[in-house]
Amino acid sequence: MSTTARAQKAPDTRGPVRKLLTSFGFQILAALVLGIAAGLIGRQLGATAENPTGLSATLDTIGSSYVTLLRAAVVPLIFTAIVASISNLRRVQNAARLAGQTILWFAITAFIAVIIGIVLGLVIQPGNRAGDGLEPGDPYTVGTWWNFLLGLIPQNFLGLTVSTSPGAVEGTFSSNVGFNILQVIVVAAVIGIAALKAGKKAEPFLIFTESLLKVIQRVLWWIIRIAPIGTFGLIGSAVIKYGWEKLASLGWFAAAVYIGLALVLFVVYPALVRTHGLSIKQYFSGVWPAVQLAFVSRSSIGTLPLTERVTERNLGVPRSYASFAVPLGATTKMDGCAAIYPAIAAIFVAQFFGIELNFVQYLLIVIVSVVGSAATAGTTGAVVMLTLTLSTLGLPLEGVGLLLAIDPILDMGRTAVNVAGQALIPTIVAKREGILNEELYNAPREGLPFADDSGDDWGDDEGAPEADTSSDREPIGAR
Repeated sequence: MSTTARAQKAPDTRGPVRKLLTSFGFQILAALVLGIAAGLIGRQLGATAENPTGLSATLDTIGSSYVTLLRAAVVPLIFTAIVASISNLRRVQNAARLAGQTILWFAITAFIAVIIGIVLGLVIQPGNRAGDGLEPGDPYTVGTWWNFLLGLIPQNFLGLTVSTSPGAVEGTFSSNVGFNILQVIVVAAVIGIAALKAGKKAEPFLIFTESLLKVIQRVLWWIIRIAPIGTFGLIGSAVIKYGWEKLASLGWFAAAVYIGLALVLFVVYPALVRTHGLSIKQYFSGVWPAVQLAFVSRSSIGTLPLTERVTERNLGVPRSYASFAVPLGATTKMDGCAAIYPAIAAIFVAQFFGIELNFVQYLLIVIVSVVGSAATAGTTGAVVMLTLTLSTLGLPLEGVGLLLAIDPILDMGRTAVNVAGQALIPTIVAKREGILNEELYNAPREGLPFADDSGDDWGDDEGAPEADTSSDREPIGAR
């Protein structure tokens, strides 16, 4: 492997206070604390979901506007990232082997996560300990295997969908235009494969797509930099809307989910890191900025640019492989949303309705979790995955309505675990294949590791070593 050179930078003369205040992690944590405080103040002033006030409306507008910004960039990011990642395979020797290893480890960690979820559901029994006042409700969306398979067939080139509903005034209707993310993924994958097959004639298209991806990533990076503002609004609005009452009624369920997430993030992942001879401390220090953003944004796709960046820059995964594995993981690698959560939630619904599950049904939970992750498609929420699991088991879909009240609170932890896994798998696969830049992996994390500078594609890292970009110039399988 080629030697990584450390960038020569001017000494960092910032004082400790300025370093702390300009730290992205500190800004996120401060926004979390201030958001909770603002939400509690709002509730003391009488704000609720049904009775908004000026403060609650302001917090809601700030939070929803930030989510809207992230969602606006999702479709072009998915399309260009998948096309570019598939095209990058032309630079990689043993590409099929790397892809197979990546998917295999996705399945292995999903299997471990779903087993943990099942065990916690049986031990804690959250459905038998549910608080009073819970009423079944209709889920706002339903996932079935048939609908999932039909949803893979693009209805149009852009994956556009239009939904019409009655308007506020009698006799009127309103229409909303959206995107079917699964169809966008399918279209992008087909175009990427076709471009590879077209050979040299497709080179201009692939170069344009990669350039467009860099532009979109730059815009997303600007959005990421204002994440503390969005965090403040999202957390404050969530505290006002959901309060502690609804969380208390589902306290055991929420506890089971977060215990499962903690076990995967702080036990399973570190065990895999240590098993492959890597430093646990370096893994967490490298991936933590992306985990923080995932926690507050609740979107694996929205966090994708930062996840890919820390995987390359901090964890030492070659760019030509990371640019394939990380986007793939952002759309299919969901240990939180597609493994732990549906396993515990399905057991919760069965216990709440007094339904005994048999061995075959537990086996179905495992199968659905391991092979059905694509149903979550990297967007916020895991309701589709849950309804897919319930419908496969034959459990009442009304049970989804029991859990919707605290879904945003759970989704924060689920997405954080998703993103941690999306960076972990490329790292251990690169280690197993002998292409991991361990010098970069073990380098100290100093200064402002995510300072926005126009010096390169993502910005120069203040006080951090430069990434080994030689993987863009030679096949990584040749090292």
